[in-house]
Amino acid sequence: MKLGFLCRAAGIDCPRNEYEREISAICVDSRRAVSGCLYICIRGLRTDGHRYIEEAIRNGATAILMQEGSEIPTREDAILLSAKDTRSACAILFDAWYGFPSQKLRFIGVTGTNGKTSVTHMLRHILECSFYRVGLIGTVGCTSAGKAIPMQSHNPLANMTTPDPEDLYSLLAQMAEDGVEYVLMEVTSHALALGKLAPIRFCMAIFTNLTPEHLDFHGDMEHYANTKAMLFEKSECAVINLDSPYAQRMMRHCAGRIRTCGRDGGADYTYESAQVDSQGVSYRLLSQNFNLQIRCPVSGNFTVVNSMQAAIGAIELGIGAGAVKDALASLGGVKGRLERVRLDFDADFRVFIDYAHTPDALENLLRTAREICPVSGRIVLVFGCGGERDQSKRAPMGRIATDLADWVIVTSDNSRGEDPDTIIEQILLGIKKNNYTVIPDRSEAIRHAVMTAKSQDIILLAGKGHEEYEITGSGKKPFYEKEIVRKAFDARQKRKKSTGERESGI
Repeated sequence: MKLGFLCRAAGIDCPRNEYEREISAICVDSRRAVSGCLYICIRGLRTDGHRYIEEAIRNGATAILMQEGSEIPTREDAILLSAKDTRSACAILFDAWYGFPSQKLRFIGVTGTNGKTSVTHMLRHILECSFYRVGLIGTVGCTSAGKAIPMQSHNPLANMTTPDPEDLYSLLAQMAEDGVEYVLMEVTSHALALGKLAPIRFCMAIFTNLTPEHLDFHGDMEHYANTKAMLFEKSECAVINLDSPYAQRMMRHCAGRIRTCGRDGGADYTYESAQVDSQGVSYRLLSQNFNLQIRCPVSGNFTVVNSMQAAIGAIELGIGAGAVKDALASLGGVKGRLERVRLDFDADFRVFIDYAHTPDALENLLRTAREICPVSGRIVLVFGCGGERDQSKRAPMGRIATDLADWVIVTSDNSRGEDPDTIIEQILLGIKKNNYTVIPDRSEAIRHAVMTAKSQDIILLAGKGHEEYEITGSGKKPFYEKEIVRKAFDARQKRKKSTGERESGI
């Protein structure tokens, strides 16, 4: 691809005599530079790509894109270019490289601290039931027109909720080729702050809620909220949850039409008569135009708001209310979101896996569990907190856990480079009750919960949800919570049988 073409797409000044220079590839990692490539210098969270210009050139890079104001190396064997923001330029360049998929697709972004995955999966189901070809990019994975697309990041430890540009625009190009019409994206604050979505304009953006999270990156809630609000500056329509204290902040940033929803009057869409049980939720969705009875077979108070926002999004896109109602009624569960682990028919307790990893999400999870837990049963919670992430949420999560669960097992959860014992100590600072134990090894903690479960108990494994890996100081390794649960249950059944045989022989 011609350098001049790429530079024009990204608004980068390019010397006229270099317009026809052929670029063989684009890279942001100097170790992956190849002959004839364009190397983009990114100032990362831990290192600065400008430090590796020499290595990129040695590996074959013939064009270098630098941040304006950076020290210019003395090189005659590569053309030096500059951009005000190399992160945003990077996204635009990869979009151009893959044939501008951002211009061939309609994007719907869902942002907020909690609920993004559920809302995107619910809305995808509604759209697919209305015969649209849909793509989805989010925490649980990526699909294109009904088929799963493996997301193999060049960084094995990367959070793939919103992939980096070199992966994201390749995925979007494949979706365009598959005939996808709508792309549903979980839009993270990191993706907005780091310019990953620079060339994308959204036909709709949905705001779920905002509670403390990622403050290690943003510093405080003010910056966190302002970053989330950036999505609504590039959206034609916004669906805003008025129940959040940050709703007005988001609305001030909206560039297109606004549709509000919430529990009380004053919103464009409201709900009433909400019922939650172990079989799901039901409520009446109200607007000036209709009064719709909704039934969704996913339990939890949060499902009321999540399904309402998915329904509103679909209706605002032009899908009929009756079709929305029927689609939600046929919805299956969302992987890792209050997902039940199937055990043998004679199991007298239940195990659920959930992604709750913030104080607000953990509280919602525990309150939902309380609503579906039999009076004679207990809520047993297994949870930990991630390493190298916001430390301020650890003590509050310890307090919430022991206040709302009957028994808590504090354990590890992606400790990364931190000492797991230090993380656990910080969780324990918030605990004022004596209804907990500490088992640092997560697999052993899960096994203990299953082996000691009592009849009618609900065991909640919180934090990992859909994840099938564990990240420690030694790297990333496979970790399958469902498999651990089932093996523990088999051991429990064998113990039960063995004990019964001994008792019957007495």
